[in-house]
Amino acid sequence: MAHLGARLSHIGPGRVHIILPSRPEVTQQHGYFHAGATSSIADSAGGYAAFTLFPENTSVLTVEYKINLLSPAEGEYLEAVGEVLKAGRTLSVCRLEVYAATGPKRSLIATGQQTLIQIEARPNR
Repeated sequence: MAHLGARLSHIGPGRVHIILPSRPEVTQQHGYFHAGATSSIADSAGGYAAFTLFPENTSVLTVEYKINLLSPAEGEYLEAVGEVLKAGRTLSVCRLEVYAATGPKRSLIATGQQTLIQIEARPNR
């Protein structure tokens, strides 16, 4: 996330928001946010949302996710919201939403769903 310039903006039980400011490195040839950057922050928001409900000494991995890009993503920043729909003992399912924002105006530009697995904690690299 640091490489993209994204940052956590909200962390709560089962819900995480990630902000990605617009800059040339995360846009495509027409100036819209790149689908890869949009998908990356959605995946991370869902992963961290699930992780907030996991016990200590565990970690999280994405098993699968599906994202629908609803409209071109343009604005001052994107905000990805990951929300846990079902927290299981091993697998959790999250809703993913990404909004484009300029000033007070926000519009939903992507939506998706994700499955995550709880694993034993591993050292970060």
